[in-house]
Amino acid sequence: MLLRTSCDFEFEIAVPTPFILMLRPRSGASQWIASEEYKLIPNVAVREFTDSYGNLCQRLIAPPGRFEIHTSAEVQTSDVIDRAPGAGFIDIQNLPDEVLGFLLPSRYCESERFGKMAKEITTGKALGYDQVAAIEQWLRERIRFEPGTSNVPVSATEVNERQSGVCRDLSHLGIALCRSLSIPARMVVGYSYQLEPMDMHAWFEAFVGGQWYGFDPARPEMKPGYVAVGYGRDAADVAVYNQFGPAVYPLRQNVSVELLNS
Repeated sequence: MLLRTSCDFEFEIAVPTPFILMLRPRSGASQWIASEEYKLIPNVAVREFTDSYGNLCQRLIAPPGRFEIHTSAEVQTSDVIDRAPGAGFIDIQNLPDEVLGFLLPSRYCESERFGKMAKEITTGKALGYDQVAAIEQWLRERIRFEPGTSNVPVSATEVNERQSGVCRDLSHLGIALCRSLSIPARMVVGYSYQLEPMDMHAWFEAFVGGQWYGFDPARPEMKPGYVAVGYGRDAADVAVYNQFGPAVYPLRQNVSVELLNS
């Protein structure tokens, strides 16, 4: 399916302010960037780099006054969601080197605290994909998805205590549960077609059966129409923008995902 994604920000800047943006999706196994547009008003110098997770990041200094960011892309995505019930657990010694970092606790995913809980949730499930699917379903049933209730990342421990959260919060808990079972897991931020309310979205992936598979506890089920923008250990790695100096907040933020064909 061909999707058009867009994300627009508008800020009021008081002093020259450094930004690091992560707003450009890249082509990969499940998506092809057919075209894209990236516009800054006023136009400023930008330097792009690739971070340690392969994400495309843009550095700039926003000048005082009104500052706008407009991005859009046409993205060809898969017509199906890859699922693999029964895909096996990969022994640690056989994991690819680049996957090992996603086994470890991180700032918002304190996996060392969830071993007992993860085992209880996955009792009787085959090791690997089926365990992750059980975690995803448990999250849907037990943790309330409440969009718009948090503007700052919340750790897996806090989400478990609150029993509610936004999409990134549910993903933090899912990732922590997976890692506690020695299943590599990572956060993904991007777009999701027909998401309500529409916004940037977060889900997680687990490495089982020799590849990454997506899981989204914030939606009743994963359907085609996901566009990944950034990958990382948790929300600290995949913010669509980081700003330094006196805090600024968007005066306006618009996100849209449009189906161009099926």
